[in-house]
Amino acid sequence: MDQNTLILSRNQVRRLDHLAIEQFGMTGLVLMENAGRGLADFLTSQEIRGTVVIACGKGNNAGDGFVLARHLDLRGFSARVLLWADPDELTGDAAANFQILQKTDVPIVVRPTRLEDHLDGAGWLVDALLGTGAVGQPRPPFDTVIEAFNTADLPRLAVDLPSGLDCDTGAPATPTFRADHTCTFAAAKPGFFQPEAQPFVGQLHVCDIGAPRKLLEQMASPSNADA
Repeated sequence: MDQNTLILSRNQVRRLDHLAIEQFGMTGLVLMENAGRGLADFLTSQEIRGTVVIACGKGNNAGDGFVLARHLDLRGFSARVLLWADPDELTGDAAANFQILQKTDVPIVVRPTRLEDHLDGAGWLVDALLGTGAVGQPRPPFDTVIEAFNTADLPRLAVDLPSGLDCDTGAPATPTFRADHTCTFAAAKPGFFQPEAQPFVGQLHVCDIGAPRKLLEQMASPSNADA
């Protein structure tokens, strides 16, 4: 099964994660670790001049960002996490990875008030604000963060999908993060291939999260088309 040829909807991705945990005995922490490490593999294959600034919300997308920051630090790159949530709002695997990140030397800024101050010396901007489950218009403060990142003259990476983009329909909200690259997990999403989505997705890369080949083949079968 070539993951680059597999396309899964929002619901199918949820089912993939569920089956990886329930049927194959994987944990959400393992899947998140693989996702974040895959992001680091991609970023470190690019030219990085300056600090990688990672904007995080409070869901699993943020957890992927926390893992990315840790792996960048491990590899000797400068990273900075901007968290638009109170730490006690984090739950599950995202909370666990935040607790790990807090013990490292990676700077974490909670609810920054002057975003421009934290972009000084940035080399890349990473969107880990909203995941595939988000629908509708990004609410404050995410809308302001997205707009600020879009106007910055820096390369931009979206984690799993650009925040504001509907992964099933490809419809962009106002605003939607404009990525130069999107690293999506396990499989491409149907909305990425719609014409209106192209200016926001940029170059698409599918990152392996360790889901077994047998499971990917199961998800690709016609019986799972509407799962």
